Amino acid sequence: MEIEFKLFASLARYLPPGGRANTARIQVPEGASVAEVLAGSGVPAEEIHLVILNGIFIAPEEREHRFLKEGDTLAIWPPVAGG
Repeated sequence: MEIEFKLFASLARYLPPGGRANTARIQVPEGASVAEVLAGSGVPAEEIHLVILNGIFIAPEEREHRFLKEGDTLAIWPPVAGG
């Protein structure tokens, strides 16, 4: 199935070929969990901070139990600092 995969800030370098700006359409197995997609994304775990599925924050302890559907949008941000 196909989902929209968004990587922000420094994570954009991990987008698969064919991605534009910070977004790529990717194929994932039917019933894949958020954790499975993250593990297969090539993004180092220590660089994953915020995970948003269809506009809803997914806490680290929920990622193994949240499953993707066709057309979902999964967005990831690295740790950031500001002031």
